Amino acid sequence: MDLGLTGRTAFVAASSQGLGYACARSLAREGVLVTLNGREETKLAAAAETLRGEVGGARVAWVAADLTTGGGRAAIAAAVPSADILVTNNAGPAPGGLDDWDEDALVGALRANMVPAVQLMRGYVPGMRERKFGRIVNITSAMVKGPAYEMGLSTSARSALTAISKSISNDVVADNVTVNNLLPERIDTPRQEFMAQRMMAAQGIDRDEARRRIASTVAARRLGRPEEFGDACAFLCSAQAGYISGQNLQLDGGSYRGVL
Repeated sequence: MDLGLTGRTAFVAASSQGLGYACARSLAREGVLVTLNGREETKLAAAAETLRGEVGGARVAWVAADLTTGGGRAAIAAAVPSADILVTNNAGPAPGGLDDWDEDALVGALRANMVPAVQLMRGYVPGMRERKFGRIVNITSAMVKGPAYEMGLSTSARSALTAISKSISNDVVADNVTVNNLLPERIDTPRQEFMAQRMMAAQGIDRDEARRRIASTVAARRLGRPEEFGDACAFLCSAQAGYISGQNLQLDGGSYRGVL
């Protein structure tokens, strides 16, 4: 299927690895000019080179900037003044519990996982509306719909983003600008390696056993593949997806137990 994205431009936040990189790769395969983002120049340059090697003819740029700061977002706006596609993403806070969630932790989670996405939307949506094409995909978490106690801090910030994104989607869709959220769980990225290492230390098991136990929590009994996630992102960005907006798409191997 031709997704109708050839020649479009995309900014993909936090995309030097993991889910952000997977989305960038899938978009590049569709002929999108992709700008990667992260904090480390060396890592970004390497990711861009890898992407060019994986996708022949890929057009890839990058901007090193901390999207949690006003200065970082200003640098992004200067490097990428307009975009047809915006994929928001950032690493979530560490797992914890109520004793850990003081005011600084709560505000910090919002600054990392809600505020940057909204500010990026504020920057790019006007141009999208004027051009009558825009696709916004927020990478959130399956925990938005099925919270786990230790992930409460991440869940709360991402839920705030989900709520405001729904409000925005209702207003902009008349101009062919869509806003959707991807809710990953157990995708085989560096985040799952972090969780495996954490389990190894806590339970005294080796890496293979840790990964087996993690996969056993998924209905599909395996971890998701990054390319599966990236391709779902690319479809939500497609010309064909203009009637899909304000939605939360879970990529969790069928693990969500709810009906809606």
